[in-house]
Amino acid sequence: MSRLAALPGDPPGGRRATAVWSIGVAVYFVAVIFRTSLGVAGIDAADRFDVNASALSTFSILQLLVYAGMQIPVGLMVDRLGTKKVLTLGAALFTLGQLGFALSPSYGTALAARALLGCGDAMTFISVLRLGSRWFPARRGPLIAQVAALFGMAGNLVSTMVIARLLHDMGWVATFAGSAVAGAVVVVLALLFLKDHPDGHEPPPAQHQGSAFVRKQIVLSWREPGTRLGMWVHFTTQFPSMVFMLLWGMPFLIEAQGLTRESAGSLLTLNVLVSMVVGLVYGQVIARHNAARLPLVLGTIGATSLIWAITIGYPGEHAPMWLLVIFCVVLGACGPASMIGFDFARPANPPQRQGTASGIVNMGGFTASMTTLLAIGLLLDATDGDYRIAFSCVFVLEALGIAQILRLRRRTAQLERERLVASRVEAVHVPV
Repeated sequence: MSRLAALPGDPPGGRRATAVWSIGVAVYFVAVIFRTSLGVAGIDAADRFDVNASALSTFSILQLLVYAGMQIPVGLMVDRLGTKKVLTLGAALFTLGQLGFALSPSYGTALAARALLGCGDAMTFISVLRLGSRWFPARRGPLIAQVAALFGMAGNLVSTMVIARLLHDMGWVATFAGSAVAGAVVVVLALLFLKDHPDGHEPPPAQHQGSAFVRKQIVLSWREPGTRLGMWVHFTTQFPSMVFMLLWGMPFLIEAQGLTRESAGSLLTLNVLVSMVVGLVYGQVIARHNAARLPLVLGTIGATSLIWAITIGYPGEHAPMWLLVIFCVVLGACGPASMIGFDFARPANPPQRQGTASGIVNMGGFTASMTTLLAIGLLLDATDGDYRIAFSCVFVLEALGIAQILRLRRRTAQLERERLVASRVEAVHVPV
């Protein structure tokens, strides 16, 4: 099972597909900039709103809570309404959230703005995955998903390099309000140029029956071992890097490791650059060798656990720079590894359930991230800022995730083999 079989009726791809898909990716790119902008502004936010570590983590926790809670509803929306409507609505909401965060006069209103941003952000990635599956052949699915994630990582890079500098030079309001302009631009692009699918490849009309349809979509998606395996892969691989980049990386490097803001920013940038390179490599490898998915996942989890333990357990007062560099390099593989979760769910579900299944998978990593963000904030307050104890909570969730991955892997592989044989038989018997 080294390659995904070409399926009858696959969309052709091509320049038109790339142009339309690029608009969806642009929406996701801006969403990630807005999502991760707090990661480089954590210390500034604590000063602006006069809050402690637990209250500061609530910004990201609430944003991820909304994001994770929206995944299944968004998947259902994408399956029912199409990508154009959902992406446009999402872009409008995260733009309003970013603008509201810029102008918030208090901690409470800032929380509401981040919740609105999280709601809009939640509508982007699943829609982009669905857009890619509608415009490109199935065999290109793993690479298309990794390239989409790569642009998301580029958005993270903008946060670490541009937003951080603008905050220092222009201040809070000008930085966040100015960045909201990018959101308005992608709203217009989506309205004018986005299209759900190429001509001649319209999906069959779905028979929507209210709550019965919703229950059926969720139940059938969840019953598939591939969907659940994908969720646990996403759960276990994504959250260490997400927690580090979204909020606690900058404070950890500055407060616990004694680095300057510039040095810490450089390490966060290194993390993003490595993610971009690894994403391309993982996408190419999986497109050619589908069986490499699980070894890549387990290898990434093992390397992450090892370097995390070495870094927080280093006996000196501060870890040496070379170790922090390796730490950020290894964390750079977490995001690309989490994308492999969608490659387990995709072949397990028919096209009319792709949005719902992707939503279930996407809940995994963001639920883990939300839980860890809260745990770290509480432990930091309880231990008077001891990052070694606070960061140790990562191992609990990784152990849970590994156990579930190992439990589901065999059944998923067996069903994939059966479906691949069936699809080849169908392709042979398609009339010409």
